[in-house]
Amino acid sequence: MSYGARLAATMSRRLGRECVYTPSARLALYLALRRWCAPGARVLMSPVNDDVILFVVLAAGLRPVMAPVSVCDGNIDPAAVPESTWRNVDAVLTTNLYGIPDQVVELRRRCEELGIPLFEDAAHAIGTRVDGQPIGTFGRAAAFSLSKHVASTAGGFLAVEDARARRELETLRDELLAPRRLRDDLTATLRPLARSTVRTLHLVRPVWRTLQRLGLLERDAYRMPLHRPRLSACGLEPPSLAAYEPWVRVDLHGFRSRHGVLVRGQLELRMAALDANLTKRGAGVALLSDTPWASPALRDRMPVDAPLPLFRAPLLVQDRDTLITRLVRHGVVSGYVYDPPLDDYAGAEFVEPSPAPAAARWFASHVLPADPLLAHKITTALTREQTAPAPPPTLTPAPTQS
Repeated sequence: MSYGARLAATMSRRLGRECVYTPSARLALYLALRRWCAPGARVLMSPVNDDVILFVVLAAGLRPVMAPVSVCDGNIDPAAVPESTWRNVDAVLTTNLYGIPDQVVELRRRCEELGIPLFEDAAHAIGTRVDGQPIGTFGRAAAFSLSKHVASTAGGFLAVEDARARRELETLRDELLAPRRLRDDLTATLRPLARSTVRTLHLVRPVWRTLQRLGLLERDAYRMPLHRPRLSACGLEPPSLAAYEPWVRVDLHGFRSRHGVLVRGQLELRMAALDANLTKRGAGVALLSDTPWASPALRDRMPVDAPLPLFRAPLLVQDRDTLITRLVRHGVVSGYVYDPPLDDYAGAEFVEPSPAPAAARWFASHVLPADPLLAHKITTALTREQTAPAPPPTLTPAPTQS
């Protein structure tokens, strides 16, 4: 039996696709990019995304191409991508930001026309469906994370179309796995328990402040330090995780550490509770969708009878950065803010900038990702703070390019 076969089989039953178990979603995505993209290939992606994903793409030896996005959800806007860009990309990577699906049917159609692979980043979207079909089953491959919906700090999957691809990817994965370390296993097992205890005992605010004072948070801002000279030097080396590991491992140092029985056993238990978690998230999304801060993606695109079980619900607020600091006083720590957009963060040396950056800049600076499991606490806090909603602006379309 291969490494993580029982966990992979569980996910395969959910999706109806072959799955490879990995220590993290970032390693799963790296496997897909290395398997289907030649070095130097150009990958179309949203600039409203985790910076770790940018470094995974760079580690695979690829050129990130930033796409125009929807001002309502931060995902790729296929209609706004210039035809000249479509003709010069070699792959497309979705985001499914916070669990809200990309326009995946249209993206798949364009990829099929061009004969290029569609990769789905489904880290936020393990419970999301489009027309009854699970996210993660539209493209060539899809990366999932267990550190999101099942509240773990480890584990991921790569879903693929057939058994042959699965076997090839398992071989590549095994070559990249780092030896198991007891310390990594204990960290992956105990950190979720510690996090649950902190929330149960209402210690979020003092613990967060202590971590800040002790310098134990790897990011002082929403983005990690770029270290531009060192990053430039990495681009001169052959594609590899080793060169980019200082960036790829941020917030998850064991992202490619082989998990022992202790971690895999815990993940099996958490996977068994996934459906109950998704049900609770759907209820929280329904509540947040009916608030004045709900983004149009929440208000207009959520099925009334079955709201999507989002990882985070995007709220749009004025003075977002000040508000995030104030929310800590209410026991709410807001994460998963991807600001500034990746092209502003990294620059043209490392990415091809978006031809229409205004929507990404506006969305990234106004979105407040709200945990649906804390919907009541968050709505109460926002009301007490007299939070002003931020209606989406009217943006001038970018000139079309032939």
